[in-house]
Amino acid sequence: MLLQGKKLLITGVLTPQSIAYGVAELALEQGADILLTGFGRARSLTERSAKRLKAGTEVLELDVSNPAHFPALTEALRQRWGRVDGVLHGIAYAPEDALGGNFLNTPWESVQTAFRVSTFSLKELSVAVLPLMTRGGSIVTLDFDNRVAWPIYDWMGVCKAALESTVRYLARDLGPKGIRVNAVAAGPLSTVAAKGIPGFKSLEKGWGRQAPLGWDARSSHESVARTACALLSDWLPSTTGEMVHVDGGYHAIGAPPVDPDEDDKEESGQPPPTPSAG
Repeated sequence: MLLQGKKLLITGVLTPQSIAYGVAELALEQGADILLTGFGRARSLTERSAKRLKAGTEVLELDVSNPAHFPALTEALRQRWGRVDGVLHGIAYAPEDALGGNFLNTPWESVQTAFRVSTFSLKELSVAVLPLMTRGGSIVTLDFDNRVAWPIYDWMGVCKAALESTVRYLARDLGPKGIRVNAVAAGPLSTVAAKGIPGFKSLEKGWGRQAPLGWDARSSHESVARTACALLSDWLPSTTGEMVHVDGGYHAIGAPPVDPDEDDKEESGQPPPTPSAG
């Protein structure tokens, strides 16, 4: 019971395929009390998922593009719990014209939307829960490592790189208050959001070939959830400002495995000889 008695706010739950759903499910198993957030037409999906997680799980209204929602969230949490021990930030969005190879043509309005929802919201959410984290705690955001440029990811990649920087600055400012801030950098996972990224399937297929531990975009959600829950627990009390990779080791490898026989074949123009027995 890694999270026994913890009060956790979890954002980003949409369907059971959402990464945040897996975190919420495991957090409940590990003894936490949870509240979810949702807004607009998608809130009905979050409420449906909440019922699957645990009967009576509440969904609080939070549209991160509406500044008035953050003080309202603070008050709602104060009334229900009086404190918060941990937060999962699982919010990201980019308009269609900010993805898929359109980097040079994306208008500022679309970039602004992507940045506000995917990056600035982490700071706003942290400030909203700060008055309720008087005993310290943990804030975890879901990330996709963007220290390099990726095909298709475009301005969302820029926003994720900024998210990683935001984690470090929040760790600096919130550390003296006993609050840790970290990012979980997952490999590609099959989610509703991923389906909206052009070319995602190609990225997914190549990932398992390069990752030394392998990778399955359909079955690796639990690995991400376990790491997030560990960071939300008290078991990593001196870890903050960190990007923790849960990607099968992909980030550590410069290129997919090579076949030396292929080089021999290309140089000779002939297939490599078959070793004889004995």
